[in-house]
Amino acid sequence: MGAGNEQSTKVDNMAELQNTAAIQIPAPLRINDARLKPIAEKIMVGERLSFDDGVALYQSHDLLATGWLANHVREKRHGNVCYFNVNRHINPTNVCLAHCRLCAFGRSPDQPGAYTFGLEEIWQRAAEGVAEGATEFHIVGGLHPDLPFEFYLDMIRGLKQRFPQVHLKAFTMVEVGFYSRLSKLSIRDTLLAMKEAGVDSLPGGGAEIFNPRVRKIICDHKTSGRMWLDIARTAHELGLRSNATMLYGQIETLEERVEHLLLLRELQDQTHGFVTFIPLAFHPENTALSHLPKPTGFDDLKNIAVSRLLLDNFDHIKAYWIMLTPAIAQIALRFGANDIDGTVVEEKIYHDAGATTPQGVTRAELERLIREAGRVPVERDTLYRPVDRVKNPLPPTRRPTTLVTLNS
Repeated sequence: MGAGNEQSTKVDNMAELQNTAAIQIPAPLRINDARLKPIAEKIMVGERLSFDDGVALYQSHDLLATGWLANHVREKRHGNVCYFNVNRHINPTNVCLAHCRLCAFGRSPDQPGAYTFGLEEIWQRAAEGVAEGATEFHIVGGLHPDLPFEFYLDMIRGLKQRFPQVHLKAFTMVEVGFYSRLSKLSIRDTLLAMKEAGVDSLPGGGAEIFNPRVRKIICDHKTSGRMWLDIARTAHELGLRSNATMLYGQIETLEERVEHLLLLRELQDQTHGFVTFIPLAFHPENTALSHLPKPTGFDDLKNIAVSRLLLDNFDHIKAYWIMLTPAIAQIALRFGANDIDGTVVEEKIYHDAGATTPQGVTRAELERLIREAGRVPVERDTLYRPVDRVKNPLPPTRRPTTLVTLNS
């Protein structure tokens, strides 16, 4: 065999290797922080990490070693694949009685900028999402004091009747708790009513940090951390899967972050109901905590990596490009994340808090971001089943004015 053919074969073999689920990282692991060595040994043999291990990971400045370990776990699970979806965010109202200090989205009913969409307007926005090829509606909003629970059920019924093929991921645990009080139904019966109306799964928002000390300061009127977990448990028992989140970079300690992650891990051991974990960076602009600094890129990558290492029973870790920026989200795909979220369109919550990212991107742009990060893009539905665009082609006409193409 000639040298040229031999080289070509090596390149082809390497390309095949990079796309297998059992990808091996050839570069040696360099550890500059001695505290990480016993942790690395545990990870390499698949041993579960402890609370102290989690604190050590957060305390360490050896980000590259932490990222290497997280990437090792990520590639053992998912090879070179990175998931994304075509979704549409719908925020029915920003009127909210909670008035959390961490929030820039919620408004009082008579406050400038307050809005509440009517059902027809919600259904029209959903139709625009379907015209863009959406397979999921992500629906969250404020805790409106005057809208009855039946309004939300009518919204879900209308969406399911009009767009039966679209997955309805609707209402956080905080909203479920509020609807329970509003309707005087138990949590279980509230969730059953939602499921019967057409809710397919729940998003993971409102978890913030579970520790009572933190919640008393940043979201005192919101569902407690323990109640959030109990609602998630009940949803899972009823067959409603959900996501989970953690809001980092506000007033929490490193120990409180680890506590939060391990409480999620414990519940996942019991129910196996969580689909994805999304670390969320706190955006302080336009909130009562605007004096706090933003999390840095170092913080963002550290939280992605530590989440991947501690949450050994979660299949997926998401790098939410809206809050990370597309550039950091690309890097996060080498620090433990295997998902970059979706096209989104018209995201309001983070943008009210000063996010400068676009409110939506095209499917092609997401694929470009993933490929430039050296990963293989796979479009998924909400439950991570691949979407076949040959059998389910994108609509022939789309609304380019809604979507933003990134230049970097």
